[in-house]
Amino acid sequence: MTVNGRVVQKLPCFVDPESDRIFVNGRRIEKPRRHHYVMLFKPRGFVCTSSDPEGRKRALDLVEHPSGARLFSVGRLDIDSSGLLLLTDDGDLANRLTHPSFEVHKGYDVTVRGRLEEEAVDKLRRGLYLSDRRREGEATRTAESGVTVLRRDRDRTRLYVELREGRNRQIRRLMDRIGHPVKKLRRVRLGPLKLKGLAVGDWRELTPAELGLLRRASQRVERREKAVARTSKRKASKAATEKTPAKKTATRKTTSSKTSGTGGSSVTKKTSSRKSTTLGADRRRTSRSGNSRSGTSRSGGSRTGSTRATSSRKPSAGKGAARKASSKTSSTRGKGRKSGSGGRGASSSRGRGGR
Repeated sequence: MTVNGRVVQKLPCFVDPESDRIFVNGRRIEKPRRHHYVMLFKPRGFVCTSSDPEGRKRALDLVEHPSGARLFSVGRLDIDSSGLLLLTDDGDLANRLTHPSFEVHKGYDVTVRGRLEEEAVDKLRRGLYLSDRRREGEATRTAESGVTVLRRDRDRTRLYVELREGRNRQIRRLMDRIGHPVKKLRRVRLGPLKLKGLAVGDWRELTPAELGLLRRASQRVERREKAVARTSKRKASKAATEKTPAKKTATRKTTSSKTSGTGGSSVTKKTSSRKSTTLGADRRRTSRSGNSRSGTSRSGGSRTGSTRATSSRKPSAGKGAARKASSKTSSTRGKGRKSGSGGRGASSSRGRGGR
């Protein structure tokens, strides 16, 4: 890299792109081109063309820009119209602002002759057929326009008209078509820009805020198309994700139903077998307790038989009853034995003593 013929060997290297000559790999780096944007309050009697063979006054002659840049008008106003005219050397922005597909609307303050009734206003809003220069011998319908009645007198009507397309002398031709010729026409708006702060014939540079608004207005259609594309993409992905889980849940339901159908009998078999085993264990325990009790309660006779009968009918209750009966019989036996042994001992001691 060379700057003004000197090879740059260390960084950083500070340059002035406006005045320095910068070369990288033998190619010159062109300085960034700065565009200019001028708002002009065009008066009546001036044409918007860059050159006029008839020698009429040009709107460009009213602007003496210090940069000497070659400016051109964005759109046109006829010689009998006045108002906001944008001048620039930025061709891309100019195309965006003038092409109907980018939908940058233009607003006009229009005064027409006669009293304009609502029926005629509705016709203007819906659009009328006008001859088209691009199609020889054919008439095409104009796009819908925004028309607002600002003031209605007996001999004149003041309107605000917002056009969504730019045909040659469109407003004048529309008003002639409905029988109300134009007396005065002034453009007061271009997208977000408004005609204010200027006298007739004066101009000024656009502020950075105004330029930003103008750029965003020219990119509105692109942003909307991108938003629509993103929304449709999200909907498609959402629909795809919703379809996939539905299939999975369906397969899960079918598999669960199959398993439940095949394994239901086994489950019932298992529960029945468990119940039978528990009943068998209870019966074994009851029979064992009955046998043990029968051996201890032989002397009870009738009590043992009653105990067996109750144990065979109610195992748990029979257990308790048999245990109580056995405990009672054992206690009576112990008492009898103790009393008998005591009596014998007493009689023997007495007999020995007597002896």
